[in-house]
Amino acid sequence: MPHMRDTEIPSSPKPTRLPGTLYIVATPIGNLEDITLRALRVLKAVDLIAAEDTRHSGKLLAHYQIVGPIISCHEHNEARRIPQLIEKMHSGSDVALISDAGTPAISDPGYRLVKAAVEAGLAVVPIPGASAVTSGLSVCGLPTDAFHFVGFLPKKRGQRHQQIESLREMKATLIFYESPKRLVALLGELAEGLGDRPAMVAREITKLHEEFIRGSLREIMEKLAGRDAVKGECVLFVGWQEKEPAEGLTEDEIDQQIREALDANTQSPSKLAKALAVALSLPKQEIYDRILKLKENR
Repeated sequence: MPHMRDTEIPSSPKPTRLPGTLYIVATPIGNLEDITLRALRVLKAVDLIAAEDTRHSGKLLAHYQIVGPIISCHEHNEARRIPQLIEKMHSGSDVALISDAGTPAISDPGYRLVKAAVEAGLAVVPIPGASAVTSGLSVCGLPTDAFHFVGFLPKKRGQRHQQIESLREMKATLIFYESPKRLVALLGELAEGLGDRPAMVAREITKLHEEFIRGSLREIMEKLAGRDAVKGECVLFVGWQEKEPAEGLTEDEIDQQIREALDANTQSPSKLAKALAVALSLPKQEIYDRILKLKENR
């Protein structure tokens, strides 16, 4: 598809025009048919398309015979691009922002441009469409009355575990993005930190090898660990689970089991918590906190 060089922005129209509009346009996350008629109309009509990756988006635009100026706008160049785009819109140009897939600014570039446009008093209009978050949520079979989009957890182990701990009492379906190479490890970490909750992994949504894997966190982990490799884009949905005393045990009875384990073991609190969490079907962090409290009170 013919397009401008990445470093060029078309010359501004005459300043007599009213300020332009920034359109946030959702594009397919896999299947090219998942784009709205309105999105196609807007992409054909705007003066400029700002894309996360011009080569990637060029394939979509060529498929629908959309020819027009296109430039890149991504996390590595947005500091330079945003003032240019704001100036273009102030001069009367309409701009469409698209990401590689799905809805821009949802765990994708776009937030800073939207913020700058709002602060500049420009109109920002959503053109709804595909989103991996809502697509997977609609078929996960978990409660949808309340959900929390986590996105990618921190890479550093300590920060990651701290965030998992902060999610433990949240009464909502949790939504995570994760690399397929790290997905099995994440499932294990969540099972330890949150308990073995009901979950679903949505893999390659709307694509040829689309797959939905349901079960508890540990069940899904075992299924995926048995494969040679996990491939494709993955979204993990984790349901809320009301805490129930293990096998009908009261809070006092659980503490008594922990006291007995402390008396009989010389393991570190962390290793003991891991073993008891499995035995009592409770989150490891909860058992760990109980262990520390009981040790202090002795």
